Amino acid sequence: MPQRSDPCRDVTPDFRAALAGGPVPGCVTASDPDEIARRFAVYRNNVAHSLREALARRFPAVRRLVGTEFFAAMAAEFIAAHPPRTPVLQDWGDAFATFLDGFPPVATLPYLGDVARIEWARGRAYHAADATALPTDRLTDAEPLRLHPSLRLVPLSHPAVAIWRANQPGRDGKPRAIGPQIALIWRRPDFDVSVEAISPADASLVHALMAGRPLAVAGLLTDPVPMLTLLLRDGLICEHENSPER
Repeated sequence: MPQRSDPCRDVTPDFRAALAGGPVPGCVTASDPDEIARRFAVYRNNVAHSLREALARRFPAVRRLVGTEFFAAMAAEFIAAHPPRTPVLQDWGDAFATFLDGFPPVATLPYLGDVARIEWARGRAYHAADATALPTDRLTDAEPLRLHPSLRLVPLSHPAVAIWRANQPGRDGKPRAIGPQIALIWRRPDFDVSVEAISPADASLVHALMAGRPLAVAGLLTDPVPMLTLLLRDGLICEHENSPER
């Protein structure tokens, strides 16, 4: 005896396709069948609007640089090419910077992808795990240090830190730097996320510490005092996860 087909079996791919403009999945029903397509179109538009707004909140400086209307149109292209893979929207948007690098309509703004990299890293820093700051009297230069999970190094091909900063609320949009920059991004104890351009030497120091090299070794790359002062000031040198409580 043939089995009856289940119209809702493995509906996820069809549902994703429908949100992208494909036919309405067979398991979508309504009391009036003639209303199915119209009602799903309303839902599709609401989803698209919500995703555009989520992207704009994640990349506000990018939106300011291109304008609200252009950003909405560009976001629609990105959503079609890179829809969310999970229901957790904070995990969506990692491909936006690379998308901008290859998006022909913004070819005259080659720094736009780097600005997006800063904004993506800021979001990840904000949502990073908590960690307990290491008391300064237990700081050692002979063993690897654990840096805060929010800390990020972002190498950039353009003066994107200056561009990002110039496009914050209340700023004039005019950057005051030239050439490539390296962004250091971290979450402060008050949950404000800081972005600073640092020198290649300081970036090498931070990278070495992140890689597990002790301060005695990493400190040979440059004068460690300025960067160490910043790391200690904002509690970015942390207890190791398996450290016993004291």
